[in-house]
Amino acid sequence: MKNNWPQLNFAELKDTITTVQLWTQIVGKIRLVKMPWLNHSWHVTLYVSSRGLTTGSIPYEDGVFQIDFDFIEHKLVITTSTGKKDHLNLDCISVADFYKMLFKKLQLMSINVIIYPKPNELDHATPFYEDETHCTYDPVQINLYWQALVKIEKVFTRFRASFKGKCSPVHFFWGAFDLAVTRFSGRTAPKHPGGAPNMPDVIMQEAYSHEVSSCGFWPGSEAFPNPAFYAYCYPTPEAFGKQPIKPAEAFYSNEMSEFFLLYDDVRNAADPESYLLQFLQTTYDAAANTGNWDRHALECDFTMYEKQQ
Repeated sequence: MKNNWPQLNFAELKDTITTVQLWTQIVGKIRLVKMPWLNHSWHVTLYVSSRGLTTGSIPYEDGVFQIDFDFIEHKLVITTSTGKKDHLNLDCISVADFYKMLFKKLQLMSINVIIYPKPNELDHATPFYEDETHCTYDPVQINLYWQALVKIEKVFTRFRASFKGKCSPVHFFWGAFDLAVTRFSGRTAPKHPGGAPNMPDVIMQEAYSHEVSSCGFWPGSEAFPNPAFYAYCYPTPEAFGKQPIKPAEAFYSNEMSEFFLLYDDVRNAADPESYLLQFLQTTYDAAANTGNWDRHALECDFTMYEKQQ
């Protein structure tokens, strides 16, 4: 069956997501400070793995290490190229306890790292080591969410393959807790105004230093309690939101200047992957056409090579 995407219920998922997002911010900040700075903050992201989310390899004094969220066995696993391995169990522990236990284990493994210990892109900025409030972890709900990410990551990867211009990896940003992939026209963009909560404007300005067409998946919020796909471009031409988009259930938010498609609409489609690809492709078409991108130079079709493998 093609329509075997997991059911996501924001009301059941939200408290776990709030806690896990703060955990991923701690882990993501560890990657941030140990990696060389990459354009558009690509060095801070996590990636969907066969068991959850991973940092991938991170350099340190003795080689490389890696931190993995395992949403099957519900563990945070730390491994190093020197053969060391440790873990902590993912359970209903506070953000403060997670922070303290993780850094104690890193110290015992001779991984020396200091992070800025406050959240980014969130309205509250309680230091991690003081946050005893957020402590919800439902293993069933987080596993369903990760299973959805696995499905989505495959579609995003297929969509990414038809673009030969500069394009981001399919990666997971812990700031907004979204899986995203971004295409670039190759031209510089007007200076971004910034304005994200608890985020220096200069970071946002570098992230949007060049014209982009971006799409992603987001689990929802209290103000919009629906997991959803989004698509936007920067800068945003006036005609962008008026372009014809597929599928018919997609809609444009004038307030957000973004297109949206609800996860449930994708999940309930007869062929969710093709249905989602329509949204990704037509919203990119809207950005490229209204932004006058050089589509001939940027797009590609490598399916002929796939057929010869």
